[in-house]
Amino acid sequence: MPAKAPPVGEVLATRLRALGERIRAHRERQKISATLAAEAAGMSRVTLHRIERGEPSVTMGAYLSAIDAVGLQLELRDPQALPATADIASLPQRVRLADFPQLEGLAWHLHGVGELSPAEALSLYERNWRHIDRRGMEPAERALLQALVDRLGGGRLLV
Repeated sequence: MPAKAPPVGEVLATRLRALGERIRAHRERQKISATLAAEAAGMSRVTLHRIERGEPSVTMGAYLSAIDAVGLQLELRDPQALPATADIASLPQRVRLADFPQLEGLAWHLHGVGELSPAEALSLYERNWRHIDRRGMEPAERALLQALVDRLGGGRLLV
């Protein structure tokens, strides 16, 4: 029988559900079955499904194993260390790919597309985070990414 869930507020419960949904969506996009992902993570399929539902009673180690098994990485950031250039009010209505080299590189498969909505841009960053050269990211692109995360991602980059 699963352990009793620790008390978490609604904000944390929402974040756990979003994390679980992100893990499941990434697994499904890669066409990895739940059984195969669970085996790769060293857990039962039931535990993987509990993670994908965002249940707080599942251990952090199990979450990290599931994240790794589907090819994602979890990155923690200090909200006090946000770059000064992250002006949330400056979120554009459309994001020009040519203005942001890392994003443009992630969008190589979108033939004939020169602009994305902010939600599409954030989704592209999150889905392909492992291909980002974080050290080579220009300040303007860092500011855009931070604004996208703050406005659309609830302050969390789901990678």
